[in-house]
Amino acid sequence: MKRVIIIGLLLVCSLSVVWYGVNASDRAFFMPAELAGVKVLLDAGHGGEDGGASTKELIESDVNLAITKEVEKKLKQKGATVVMTRTKSGDAIAEHAPDKEFSSMRERKFEDLKMRVKIAETEEPDMFLSVHVNAIPQTQWRGAQVFYHPEGHEGGEALAKSIQSAFKDQLKNTDREAMKIKGVYLLKNIQVPSVIVETGFISNPEEHKLLADSNYRKKVADAIVEGVVKHQTMEHK
Repeated sequence: MKRVIIIGLLLVCSLSVVWYGVNASDRAFFMPAELAGVKVLLDAGHGGEDGGASTKELIESDVNLAITKEVEKKLKQKGATVVMTRTKSGDAIAEHAPDKEFSSMRERKFEDLKMRVKIAETEEPDMFLSVHVNAIPQTQWRGAQVFYHPEGHEGGEALAKSIQSAFKDQLKNTDREAMKIKGVYLLKNIQVPSVIVETGFISNPEEHKLLADSNYRKKVADAIVEGVVKHQTMEHK
């Protein structure tokens, strides 16, 4: 009888050691994903004929899409559900309503914005991130910056500050603060925490080179995702 008990105890101990080893070697398999249950709507700004703030070497809409796809991949790795307003070089209209016709580029751009709002209304995400690059005539200005609408969803400010903090910690090349901004149609009309993420100044020679670098764009994406994770952590404290 004693022998049976001893064998049983040894078997239990062995199984415990095996379970602990597997748990330690692949901890993520046993722990809930950081963004499990979170739905994010990602918006690569501009697209199609609307290239945004571009140069001869670099088109904003292409940079936006490249960074947004990296963010999409990294968010999914964290367990989030991700929806994209566009996944190709064209605008949202080209992807979701390709047969629509417009009398002017201005009309198409406004309908494209309304299409992105409609996607948000249909998908009901937990947050909305629109990715862009910045540009002004003065070439000395640089630095990633996140914007929220003071009259938009009340959660936009906290989300913007979280991503801005991650930019400072991860990229270490900006001292900018998250800023409220009016007149942005998407931020005002999408009824979830919403931000515009300006990932840098394409008009600054140094940041122009960085934004053209796929490795740097991955760093930008890492910072955005880190900001989202921090925001969700704070929301659930």
